[in-house]
Amino acid sequence: MAIIETEATLHDAHRDNHTHRDVNGGWLRPAVFGAMDGLVSNFALMAGVAGGAVSQQTIIITGLSGLAAGAFSMAAGEYTSVASQRELVEAELDVERRELRKHPADEQRELAELYISRGVEPKLAHEVARQLSEDPEQALEIHAREELGIDPGDLPSPTVAAVSSFGAFALGALIPVLPYLLGASALWPAVVLALVGLFACGALVARVTARSWWFSGLRQLALGGAAAGVTYLLGTLFGTAVG
Repeated sequence: MAIIETEATLHDAHRDNHTHRDVNGGWLRPAVFGAMDGLVSNFALMAGVAGGAVSQQTIIITGLSGLAAGAFSMAAGEYTSVASQRELVEAELDVERRELRKHPADEQRELAELYISRGVEPKLAHEVARQLSEDPEQALEIHAREELGIDPGDLPSPTVAAVSSFGAFALGALIPVLPYLLGASALWPAVVLALVGLFACGALVARVTARSWWFSGLRQLALGGAAAGVTYLLGTLFGTAVG
């Protein structure tokens, strides 16, 4: 009885610790990229304008304009990109579907040879391929996974990608604008908040990528800070030259 309980406990532990995160949903990459891009690009943009010694109102308008333009641009770009990729995948699935309909025996043999190449005994491989090929939709799904590396039932959604990108970019871009909206007249509160946001975004990314949170945070802090610093210097130079 004790052995059965131990085996059950081990089974439950394996099940609980062997779950995987969704890596094909189409939301993670645009959300992460959108938040990072929104924060870095708008922070750098505002720093560049502030370097030109302009008014608080001008910096606010610049920040809000950068937020709106960037968010819509990111959403449109992600939608087009993911939709194009999905259309390409669906076209390849149509090709595979036609081949399964026109040449079922060849496709079944192809699947068996694939299993044989992976070490399955030939007789067993042919029998497995035969059984799996009895259902056309199941056969399509298996061929798509084995030959194309995709899951036909879990294709990324263009709408999810666009919405994720829009919201994440807007949120990231709002961070450096927020101090000015709350009444700040100097650049340094926006710099402090943006740097904290950069580190937090990098650390948050590490939560879903299994990288060290401090390394990911410092890397994003360094990259974003460098971009804003260079842009600020350019804004100062341009402002001096124009003035």
